[in-house]
Amino acid sequence: MLSYRPLRHTFVLLAVCLACLTSISASGQVSASLSGRISDQTGAAVPEATVTAINMETGVSRTVVSNPSGWYQLLELPIGRYEVHASRVGFAEEMRKGIILVVGQDANADLTLQVGHVKEQITVTENVPVVNASTQDISGLVGEQQVRDLPLNGRSFDLLLTLNPGIVNFTSQKTGGTGVSNSSTGNNFAVSGNRPQQNIFLLNGIEFTGAAENNMQPGGPSQQLLGVEAVREFNVLRDSYGTEYGKRPGAQVIIVTQSGTNQWHGSVYEYLRNNALDAPNYFDQGSAPPFQRNQFGAAMGGPLRKDKAFLFANYEGFRQNLHQTSVAFARQPYPAYNPC
Repeated sequence: MLSYRPLRHTFVLLAVCLACLTSISASGQVSASLSGRISDQTGAAVPEATVTAINMETGVSRTVVSNPSGWYQLLELPIGRYEVHASRVGFAEEMRKGIILVVGQDANADLTLQVGHVKEQITVTENVPVVNASTQDISGLVGEQQVRDLPLNGRSFDLLLTLNPGIVNFTSQKTGGTGVSNSSTGNNFAVSGNRPQQNIFLLNGIEFTGAAENNMQPGGPSQQLLGVEAVREFNVLRDSYGTEYGKRPGAQVIIVTQSGTNQWHGSVYEYLRNNALDAPNYFDQGSAPPFQRNQFGAAMGGPLRKDKAFLFANYEGFRQNLHQTSVAFARQPYPAYNPC
């Protein structure tokens, strides 16, 4: 009987909680950017227009002024849902809703101001296009809805990496025992033909490693990455990426955790697996061996101070009792040698 009580996960989840105390990311690797051009009805540039992006989840806003060519740029915006307002004296205010920024995205949102009274406002509801011509690559994005809704055996979110082309789950091919120099406590993935040792995982911009010497893939004694409720989304950069990424030539897996918002939300959950419907194999005597797996926990997030500071906490426990049938082959010993 094996009982997994991964103490390491407790420290990981505590680190996740501390990282989620604020909604503003400390690194551009886990954020997005928004840029565009402000013009009038004739297509001419509108300089010195005030552009404000408001995060609809936290209420945090950023404001810039367009340059003489009408261009504006907002860098290192926390991912989430946004409204963008553009205004200038002598023009009606333009507001664009429905903008969803994801990790690593360099989005473009142009706005057109119409001549009118200051109190007038024009609202456009439209998301920014996913395809962009910049070096930022979001083609490997596994979004919030996919992380939360797709079924996962063991609730290990890294298993969703294989949703992207060119990624193979290499776990069954690893050699050596768990945690030794040629193995890893977590799942292994070969990306675009690279070895699993050449991947790097970044959790909120900080290198997230495992316990092995070479295969620094994160994981615990249960071989799972727990905490699906605490993961918002992740992006897999496979081949070409900007100079802000490096160290290893394989995949750059950028993981972003959940954050609190201006409204309190929480959940309590438990997932159970057992051997009730398992069929015995050829070597089992009678019924299938006993097996019980419980994954349980709770998550909660909300404001510590509205529009200023936020809290998100998640705890997930893992308990497993696993019995396995072993097969041994005994060799008939040779008869003792008797020279007489």
